[in-house]
Amino acid sequence: MKHVTLEIPIENLPATSPVTICKLKSLGINTYSDLLNYFPYRYEDYSIISTIDKLQQEETVTVIGKIVEAKNQYTRNGLRIQKVIVADQTGKIEVNWFNQPYLIRLFKIGSTISVAGIVRQFGSKLTLEPKEYEIINFDRSIDRNILKHTGRIIPIYSEKKGLSTKTIRDKIHAILNSTAAVMCRVAEMLPGEIISFNNLSDEHWAYRQIHFPDNLNFANKAKERLSFDELFNLQLANNLIKKEWQKERVGNKFTLDSNSVQLINRLINSLPFKLTNDQNKVVKEIINDLKKIIPMNRFLQGDVGSGKTVVASIACYLSFLNGYQSIIMAPTEILAQQHYETIKNLFSKLDTLKVGLITGSNKNKKNNYSVIIGTHALLNQKLKLKQVGLVIIDEQHRFGVNQRALLKEKALNPHLLTMTATPIPRTVALTLYGELDLSYIEEMPRGRLPVKTYFVPKTKRLACYQWIKLQVTSYRSQVFIVCPLIEESESETLKSIKAAKIEFENLKKIFTDVETRHALSLLHGRMKSVEKDQVMSDFKNKKIDILVSTPVVEVGIDIPGATIMLIEGAERFGLAQLHQLRGRVGRSDKQSYCFLFSEKKDLGISERLNFFAKNNNGNKLAEYDLKSRGAGNIFGIEQHGFVNLKIASLTDYELINKTKKAVEYFVSKYDINDWDGLNKKVKEYKGKQISRD
Repeated sequence: MKHVTLEIPIENLPATSPVTICKLKSLGINTYSDLLNYFPYRYEDYSIISTIDKLQQEETVTVIGKIVEAKNQYTRNGLRIQKVIVADQTGKIEVNWFNQPYLIRLFKIGSTISVAGIVRQFGSKLTLEPKEYEIINFDRSIDRNILKHTGRIIPIYSEKKGLSTKTIRDKIHAILNSTAAVMCRVAEMLPGEIISFNNLSDEHWAYRQIHFPDNLNFANKAKERLSFDELFNLQLANNLIKKEWQKERVGNKFTLDSNSVQLINRLINSLPFKLTNDQNKVVKEIINDLKKIIPMNRFLQGDVGSGKTVVASIACYLSFLNGYQSIIMAPTEILAQQHYETIKNLFSKLDTLKVGLITGSNKNKKNNYSVIIGTHALLNQKLKLKQVGLVIIDEQHRFGVNQRALLKEKALNPHLLTMTATPIPRTVALTLYGELDLSYIEEMPRGRLPVKTYFVPKTKRLACYQWIKLQVTSYRSQVFIVCPLIEESESETLKSIKAAKIEFENLKKIFTDVETRHALSLLHGRMKSVEKDQVMSDFKNKKIDILVSTPVVEVGIDIPGATIMLIEGAERFGLAQLHQLRGRVGRSDKQSYCFLFSEKKDLGISERLNFFAKNNNGNKLAEYDLKSRGAGNIFGIEQHGFVNLKIASLTDYELINKTKKAVEYFVSKYDINDWDGLNKKVKEYKGKQISRD
């Protein structure tokens, strides 16, 4: 089925400056289609058009009339007012703007203007407080479809890269009007029976109504259709990826004979702890995958401290028993070092199994290791590997598609295990990772005590510091104090590090009377690797009692002696991220504590942080964050683009289930290659998924 597209370059937008084109492109908007898929996040209702004699105080209306006066006025304190008198056949009204003198050049006497705003009482007369306006170049009766910013329900867009919502609205209106004939000829993306069965609206109608709705009911109906499309495309891509993966054959085949089983059981029994039921279950799932000729493609989610590394190590051991190498890739040097230490200790009694570490600061060129652990340095170095049977990617959402592709090129169709400690609600995981086999470790190791968590009001902050002093001096407790990133960015900025350094100096004064070997130390992401390693080594060996840090400690740091976590500016973190930080303590049989500090006096913040304090279940926290703050916060930072849904919601479980059933119907009846538009969209999603790079 041929699909007429709107892949018209954005440069063709009429009456658009090169500066605006550049701003649009910086948002990833390169075509008309891209711009139409930049959806509003809310609406303002300016649909009541009233004559001036019918205006009532505090109502939101649109007034259309002639400009009969327009001038700048100055107040005594220097404030500049743009005073405009608008008249229609029933009367006049004053409209005032503030400190926008350029407007007077636009407001020509005799021009027709449409102004939307709120009617206010000013002394004995009514005035109009303007919210939006537009100059109209004709006198005949107004067609609402011609109006863009007034006289109707108008869309409000996220303002990014210096683009105002008015500019975005103006350009989308131009596209909808100039391409109306083309859009009417655009073939439906979905089969007719799927559209009718799910009671979906027409796609062309949905695009017009999502941007310029006739009423809010139509806007909701349009959102339902476009959300359905987005979730359908995502899940169809996952379904097709899985089918393609299942056609492939593993490059290095594993076998599991009785001797291998015996050796694996011996390794498990030699561990200084007993595997939990969940760990045993996941080990069996992974071993069953490794025996198959189809490459394993499994996603393992386990809460912080649940023991994913041990499970991954057992998989590496089976790879070793088959004569193959395993690669484990971590997003940071600290986490790579942590994995290296843990796995090296697990295999310390096996002389023939060598574990190697390759990072930016540890440029090891040897390739004779059974298990190679590293960061992206594994990709950058010209490392020639022997026979790779297993690739493990930890905290996989922190890697880009190209990085994962390069890693997999080190081997021919290896088995692939991806892991995360980020709590992801199951329905979300099934939607985002439908192409993967999912495993969960929810049970915590035996003997672990839940971390006691408290949201500390400002009035009790000093008492909290005093209590921490007592724990450090009397019981040699070790403490993490985490300062948030100041700016909305995954990477640490100099501004954030400066804030951490200031906090460090303040805390030195607070803990000045703590007589310890080395009371405080500072850790941040801009330190040299050698410095970071030294600080973490000293902290682990109890040479440091209080570590002040930026969120670089969020993932993977294992300090069994640390029993106190204090989080400054806790409101800046998503609950899942707070849960990651809390997971840095409580990793022994000692009681551990987490304290949340916030300067903000906000009821919503208090409610959220108190909810966190009362709940230790990562998935429950992720569900709460998903519903209250959005998907970006589940994964820590929205800038990842990890969850890049434009209009659909991952909390709309009913729609997720509908689209899943629709996908199952589609693949059972149709060939994707016969659906041009759908095929194109699916290919876009396939490029973003973690399983097929």
